Amino acid sequence: MKRTAASRAAPPLLVVLALLTVYVVWGSTYLAIRFALDGYPPLFFPGLRFLLAGSILYLVLRLRGHAAPAWRQWRNAAAIGVLMLNIGNGGVVIAEGSVGSALAATAVATVPLWAAMFAGIWGHWPVRMQWLGMAIGFAGIVVLNLGGDFAASPGAAATLMLASATWAFGTVWSRRLALPAGLMSSACQMLAAGALFIIASALRGESWTVLPNAKAAGAVLYLAVFGSLLAYTAYMYLVQNVTPSLATSYAYANPVVALLLGLSLGGEHIVASGYVAIALVLVGVALIVYYNRAARPVVAAVPEVDA
Repeated sequence: MKRTAASRAAPPLLVVLALLTVYVVWGSTYLAIRFALDGYPPLFFPGLRFLLAGSILYLVLRLRGHAAPAWRQWRNAAAIGVLMLNIGNGGVVIAEGSVGSALAATAVATVPLWAAMFAGIWGHWPVRMQWLGMAIGFAGIVVLNLGGDFAASPGAAATLMLASATWAFGTVWSRRLALPAGLMSSACQMLAAGALFIIASALRGESWTVLPNAKAAGAVLYLAVFGSLLAYTAYMYLVQNVTPSLATSYAYANPVVALLLGLSLGGEHIVASGYVAIALVLVGVALIVYYNRAARPVVAAVPEVDA
């Protein structure tokens, strides 16, 4: 027996809400990650974050009657968790310890480009106007970070590129795997990735302190609840229901959201090039969103697995 993606398009309102969640919440996590790193080691805190979020989501789903995933589904979810959370998210966190935020933001902005290329492996290329939107959005991120610190060691630069590429590959590949249904997929991915982070932290000899200070602990809680439970599950919904180009457009929007939050809450200031950058990003994202229907995703059928 086969199961396929829903033949009808995803409800527009749900897509809009999911996009806004990923744009805004992940845009706010830049500051939260910095706060968390002030009190936690770089491998331990994402492990704590994903184990907490994954455990809460898994328990809630099981209490609501969702079946436990089959072994094959666990295995596939763990593979996606390793690619997107351990290597993708973890690579950026580690690299940010030795590179400027300008380089990190620019590297993450390549995710939609990587995703488009990987989607092309399965014969699903973005339409011409979406390519234009990605180019304009990427240009906006470069303009936004003009004057920033783009210096990095070869190792750190390679880590950022690997992190961006593996996140994009996991995004595209997950559409073609037999994963647990709905939110259970996100729960399994976070549990697997969180456990691996903790193991890696122990092997690295990091010092574990669950509550080092209120600011760092609060940041981890925020990342677990909003960054993972809310935004990551919204992202996985987008992955399964819209084109990779649209799902990964958060990479252009997040730095702009972070900048706007800094202006409104942090007393930061913006230079003239910042307004140009915001305009470019908005135009790029608008093109990607508008032409999403023209590049409607084709999801391969996968075998149905009993729980």
